[in-house]
Amino acid sequence: MADPQLTTADQALDAWLQHLAHERRLSPRTLEAYGHIGRLYLAFMARHRGEAIALRDLGAVTAAEVRAHLAERRGGDRPLNGRSISQTLSAIRAFHGWLDRRCGVAAPQLALVKGPRLKPTLPRPVTEDQARGLLQETEADPDAEPWEAARDRAVLTLLYGCGLRISEGLSLTRADVPLPDALRITGKGGKTRLAPVLPAVAEAVDAYLALLPFPLGPEDALFRARRGGVLGPRQVQAAMQRLRGRLGLPASATPHALRHSFATHLLGAGADLRSIQQLLGHASLSTTQKYTAVDAERLLDAYSSAHPRA
Repeated sequence: MADPQLTTADQALDAWLQHLAHERRLSPRTLEAYGHIGRLYLAFMARHRGEAIALRDLGAVTAAEVRAHLAERRGGDRPLNGRSISQTLSAIRAFHGWLDRRCGVAAPQLALVKGPRLKPTLPRPVTEDQARGLLQETEADPDAEPWEAARDRAVLTLLYGCGLRISEGLSLTRADVPLPDALRITGKGGKTRLAPVLPAVAEAVDAYLALLPFPLGPEDALFRARRGGVLGPRQVQAAMQRLRGRLGLPASATPHALRHSFATHLLGAGADLRSIQQLLGHASLSTTQKYTAVDAERLLDAYSSAHPRA
């Protein structure tokens, strides 16, 4: 049922973001991205029409207006690539879909807008040797305190050994240690899964905690930054950047690549797709199937480099 208090487009956007945060339980980072896209979209509409946009006006949005907004985002000072344009259009469609369901404001012309054609991209995992090298190299950082080196090793070991996203690894608290045989992880969309914990993962986390110089309460975040604050994703990404620089690895060797490596290496060792889907927390098996293409590509590379007639 439509909310009579919602009269402007900006109010509707705020209500949609509240819905995504509290009902859909999307991550803060995703909410920030959707909010940014929505505000730019509404600002464009206000400029284009020369007046403030009311809620009812969003039902009269034309395909030409949406295409003009996407064209503006593709150009300008910070142009978006095809994938980002596709994500922008997806967010706009999600916003209008919510307006239709909750406010009774449909925008039928939006169905006429087509996104850019994108070439499917494959995950870019690191090899098993590269993963081992990354974990070992954490101890060779001359600028890091021993506890910081142990922390970086523990975080990266979690991502690779359990197939976690950065946000999932950093969500652990002091009460989670010592790690159980399987971690209960809440991932995207509030979906919960069990992630088995290898002995090497538990040992890396125990070694970090033994060196940590800051006292922690049961509910405190487990991983801490240099001055004792909560460790953030950007700090993990920066640590990975330093590591790959020392090892000569490509820019694709990111913390998230360790999650891709977890799946690819399991598949190469004979794990079935359904099991990998459950371990990664993918809602759809089609998302997991991309790892079969990665594994096939790796087999062809090995064949080309090793076969005597290649």
